[in-house]
Amino acid sequence: MLLNFDSGATEVCITTKSLKQKVRSQPKLYSTAYGVQIGKRIYNSNIYDISVAGNEVDGLLGCNLFDGMIVELDYDHQRMIVHSEMPKQIVRDASYEKFKLTYIKNKPFIESEISQSGIKSKSLFFFDLGYQRAVMLDNDALTASHFPSESMPVIKKVIMHGTKGNEIPVITADLASLKIGRFELKNVPAQIMTQGKPMPGANVHYLGSDVLKRFNTVLDFQKNVIYLKSNQLYNTPYADQKKTGV
Repeated sequence: MLLNFDSGATEVCITTKSLKQKVRSQPKLYSTAYGVQIGKRIYNSNIYDISVAGNEVDGLLGCNLFDGMIVELDYDHQRMIVHSEMPKQIVRDASYEKFKLTYIKNKPFIESEISQSGIKSKSLFFFDLGYQRAVMLDNDALTASHFPSESMPVIKKVIMHGTKGNEIPVITADLASLKIGRFELKNVPAQIMTQGKPMPGANVHYLGSDVLKRFNTVLDFQKNVIYLKSNQLYNTPYADQKKTGV
């Protein structure tokens, strides 16, 4: 089966369709640990069912599956490598920048800074490999920091639907600058939910894969730090990039 590594997921999640079509014996969900082979290693994990996983994959691998390990995401060579010890060449590579990982609701966050019209706001961002857009900004957090989101040029407006079928207006606007340590990305498409919250109960922003894919990444779950290095995707257009010209 093909599974995505998703920092917002829990253990091993498999779509109901794949559970029926690709798993020979139906597992006892939620409370029974099974051996799951990923590469040459076998990991013990509970199995959870989900309705969809995106990108035509069969399911998701959560961060907690790799507790005590080091996970390297090499986008240049399209590889995910799990290490039991931190490779010395990564620590010695000055191209990497090191960040502290902070956990909120068992999800990993790193500090980042946004700026617009000369106003800067630094806060923790959820490092969400499963969110496929670039950035999602929490409207309550923007208001609390007096961030001038109204001056962000609108790229598009869409209506999303919540789990209860409710309509949620979402604006995608042009964020002037996003800084993650010494790395600065300009004119980043950012989604702003005008109703509801990206993470209920917390005023936090999201970094998604359309930003995170621009960095070769090493997640050190032994010391709770993360290493980022810009890669060959760093200057590629965003999925929601504002079109120029006719």
